[in-house]
Amino acid sequence: MRTLFIECNMGASGDMLMGALYELLSDSQKESFLKTMNNLFPNQILIQASPSEKCGIWGTKMNVVILGQEESENSVPQHFTEHTHTSNGEHADFGHLHISYPEMLTRIEKLPISNTIKEHARAVYTLIGNAESLAHNMDISQIHFHEVGTFDALMDVVGCCLLMELLHPEQIIASPVHVGTGSVRCAHGILPVPAPATAEILKDIPIYAGNIEGELCTPTGAALLKHFVSQFTPMPPISVERTGYGMGTKDFPSANCVRAFLGTLNALPVPAPRQLPDSFSPGILKFPNQEETRPDYYTEQFHSLDQILELSCNLDDMSPEAVSYAVTLLREAGALEVYTTPVYMKKNRPGTLLTVLCNLQEESRFSRLILTHTATRGIRIQPCYRRTLDAQFRKISTVYGEITVKISTGYGISKFKPEYEDVAAAARQCKVPFQTVYETTLEVCRKKL
Repeated sequence: MRTLFIECNMGASGDMLMGALYELLSDSQKESFLKTMNNLFPNQILIQASPSEKCGIWGTKMNVVILGQEESENSVPQHFTEHTHTSNGEHADFGHLHISYPEMLTRIEKLPISNTIKEHARAVYTLIGNAESLAHNMDISQIHFHEVGTFDALMDVVGCCLLMELLHPEQIIASPVHVGTGSVRCAHGILPVPAPATAEILKDIPIYAGNIEGELCTPTGAALLKHFVSQFTPMPPISVERTGYGMGTKDFPSANCVRAFLGTLNALPVPAPRQLPDSFSPGILKFPNQEETRPDYYTEQFHSLDQILELSCNLDDMSPEAVSYAVTLLREAGALEVYTTPVYMKKNRPGTLLTVLCNLQEESRFSRLILTHTATRGIRIQPCYRRTLDAQFRKISTVYGEITVKISTGYGISKFKPEYEDVAAAARQCKVPFQTVYETTLEVCRKKL
């Protein structure tokens, strides 16, 4: 399986990721990439891939030149310094310090790039916008980006999305992320590392502080990792074809770079679906004009594909009671689903196919339970994708009393399902058919929800 592994031993920023991925391209692809990027804002922005050395290691430093002047901390006028992001490689734009979330989506929409790249870029900025919204307790439509809203950060995001399309790995994995320690000065003052928005984006991702003073992982870097990477783990066995080094701006005792490996993973892979895979046609996606600012609109559109495992085994020497006990035990242990299927095995012996669905990190626990409580000597493990609707439960008042209803929403879809126990209890108490209570509850849902 063609695999991209990203080593985040010195954190990650947008330009460092772009530099590392750029080095994985062929010479012709590099030329095409730079041409595409430099046509996004002709006569306004120039992208340069420059050789750079850190601690004796050479790699690529991606530089953004705006209006004839390269963006750097030294080029920002003094009264703008409070907005300068003193990070690995992201800086403030002295021409436009604030840009709103809807404005950023509109800017991305107008770029002369494919719809797939636009969707990825919008999804990355949605992650950043949601994190900023939670960190500052503001509606996402009111968020105005400082560091991450600048031209160079926009180019980093779009550049990384374009590079992912050019490289087209089947799965993307990364190491745990080094975030650094200490504090960082940004638009809102001096904040602890990782900054609140970065910490929000990095939820559910393994991170560590280390002993290097400074902000190693930026919001843009965190959002790009969160969007594209399916699993954060030490490097698995990979037959490496190419290695890329993306260099940061600052000098540290350790080489300030992101390292990327492109190769083949021969072991059992954990698939890495993108949040917006080519196989999913986002027909319902539409982006509002500036008057439409529903705060929950964007998060609803960018559901990710869940990654789960299917564990299965054939059983032909267990009693039905023993199989039932094992199924009950596995379900009580927290499996996503457990079910059995009648099958015919060798010599046409009747048997049972046991199937257990679980999360990736729970595989070893459920494998041990299956091996302990069934007669099987082996388990088949199959990675699966699933797309799910969000679920919530509400009490609905009907003429038969209160009924709990499961409400499933997402992708512009809404479904209602009255809970069996409440419907059955109401039918018994009111002495009416089960279906009468069920259909009455559905009718109330259609009118009120």
